[in-house]
Amino acid sequence: MLLEEERRDHLRSIPKEEFSSFRLEHTKGDSLSLVRFDRNSYSVPTKYAYRPITVKATIDQVHLIHEGVEVACHPRCCNKEQTLYNPVHYLALLERKPGGFDHARPLEHWDLPVSFGILKRRFEAEFSSQGTREFIKVLRLLKSHSLSALKDAVQHALKIGVTSADAVRLILEHREEQPVNLFCLEGRPHLKSVQIRQTSVLAYQSLLSSNGVVS
Repeated sequence: MLLEEERRDHLRSIPKEEFSSFRLEHTKGDSLSLVRFDRNSYSVPTKYAYRPITVKATIDQVHLIHEGVEVACHPRCCNKEQTLYNPVHYLALLERKPGGFDHARPLEHWDLPVSFGILKRRFEAEFSSQGTREFIKVLRLLKSHSLSALKDAVQHALKIGVTSADAVRLILEHREEQPVNLFCLEGRPHLKSVQIRQTSVLAYQSLLSSNGVVS
């Protein structure tokens, strides 16, 4: 009996909280805006070069955090000595130095839709040396919009013949606006008989005295 009680005392209830398995490391971005972790390199936006970065690595993702804010997230690489770039991280720098756009290593394997290349050539024909910078402004919209949504906006821009990044942005924002929810009487037959009279502004006159003070 005593042995059974001892066994019962050693048993512990299953914790209610889910166990979260991850690994934390403190490091910093290098001159190429890369963070080294587990013998691989992961990109962060160029503004975080040389800044302290906390790596939170789960089984399948690497989260890169600066001062409590996640600034980048990559699939975790199982190979070694690999470099994982997010091209969007380098667009702010390339907008200031557009001459390096066509040769930038982080953009080498960026597989963009065909319509983006057409837009770039159209910008270059319209703006000459500034065309690449204008195109980069369009790509920077990927920071807050999906590639599919931007692709749709670019295709529409080409269709209507617009040639500016601002026009593409307006098309994108317009297409992502939430429709206004209008009140519908469908399924509410008891409300169809309700009639609301048009308000006459003269009715408010009775609230005022002759000297304009509420009576």
